[in-house]
Amino acid sequence: MTTRTPNHKLRDLVTETGWTYGALAKAVRAVAAECGTGLRTNKSTVEHWIAGVTPAGDTGRYLAAALSRRLGRLLTPGDLGLAEPQDSDGIGLSLGNDPIDTLLPMWRFELDRRRFLTASAYSVAAAALPLSYVREIADRTAAARTGHTVGMAEVAAVRDMVRVFSEMDERHGGQHGRSALVQYLRDDVSPLCRGRFRTEEIRRHMLSAASRGVHLLGWKSYDAGQQGLAQRYYLQSYALAVESGITGHDGFVMRTMAMQGLKLHRPEHCQGLAETGLNRAKGKVGTQTESLFRIVHAHTLAKSGRRQAALAETERARALLAARPGDEVPFWALAWGPPVASVHSRTAKVYETLGEHRAAAEQYGRAATSRPSGTYARIVALDLVAGAEMQLKGGQIEQACTTWGRALDHMDGVRSVRTRKAVTSMRSDLARFRSRGVRCAAELDERAIDFLSDRG
Repeated sequence: MTTRTPNHKLRDLVTETGWTYGALAKAVRAVAAECGTGLRTNKSTVEHWIAGVTPAGDTGRYLAAALSRRLGRLLTPGDLGLAEPQDSDGIGLSLGNDPIDTLLPMWRFELDRRRFLTASAYSVAAAALPLSYVREIADRTAAARTGHTVGMAEVAAVRDMVRVFSEMDERHGGQHGRSALVQYLRDDVSPLCRGRFRTEEIRRHMLSAASRGVHLLGWKSYDAGQQGLAQRYYLQSYALAVESGITGHDGFVMRTMAMQGLKLHRPEHCQGLAETGLNRAKGKVGTQTESLFRIVHAHTLAKSGRRQAALAETERARALLAARPGDEVPFWALAWGPPVASVHSRTAKVYETLGEHRAAAEQYGRAATSRPSGTYARIVALDLVAGAEMQLKGGQIEQACTTWGRALDHMDGVRSVRTRKAVTSMRSDLARFRSRGVRCAAELDERAIDFLSDRG
């Protein structure tokens, strides 16, 4: 008779979720359904896993995804006390044979699960652009879907629409327009990716544009606090970028995944992702774009305790940024606006990791002023919040309150889990100053209470 070793890691994680075994089984079935797989997982199945039975096939992945979503942090099968499955490329990424086929059930699940409105992507986009312009984009994509050969005009149409959604996301937060983006990718972009192309080069650019759209959907999920779902979208964005063959695009998605891991305090694979992404791009993309890769690599070095290497890589990124300020930046690398702002913001994170709070505050301030505040309201607000936190750690309470006040100014109209968390955290940071009667802290707290009540 075989004696199994109880899986204490899995047991502890399930306890942390607060779920019953039946609730966990239901969540695992839901994740499997996203991938087109029907499971009969039930309470007894979970009991067997905790007793030491290994989930069959891909069920361990589904289990890890379900727990990741519930706990708000990235978990791998290894974190659950299970053997890590062998990935197709050896860098921690698991890809299907056809990225679009893998995404279709995910999109269908998301629309059903969230009970999204059935309004078209174009009517939502009209809130950000003149209706005539949006209809012109729609006409171009609709024409391609009726059967004629796809050309660069259709690629430009997809890029234009993704840019619309990206601007909406930055102005109003990740919860705004998410259903419309899902429907646009599913109903318009997916058929275009399977169309007849005039040249192979046009096909490559269409796949790259689709990757950028899925990347944005991952970012929206990230902003909503759904980290497991965000990671799955990033994986599919990566798969589309690889299939496109556009130099540097696949590495850029790896850079994003490294950033997600750093944010979730899961740095295990971040340096490898950032370094591999950099190696795929350096010397092959423009200097502005390469600076984006290098500064994230610098952040991973700082997180791993390699102070001098991190500072040296930071200087390389800043030197590249200054070398050719007019250098053309590809569409897929403009996910967070001007490269100069992204480099300042990530430089601040390097300094923050190294404990240099005043330098970090300065860089966050530069990042905030390097983006058009009307277009990038959310990210400007979050940079200001981070800068205020650094000022507070440096003993500058009045400056911190002023900076926090500016951040709140930019948050008006933004629906974002991250901005709400930032304001809640601000109230906690200011509590001791309110109790001492510091006037600016008390006034700021009143604003924070109003902000949170308006979005409650």
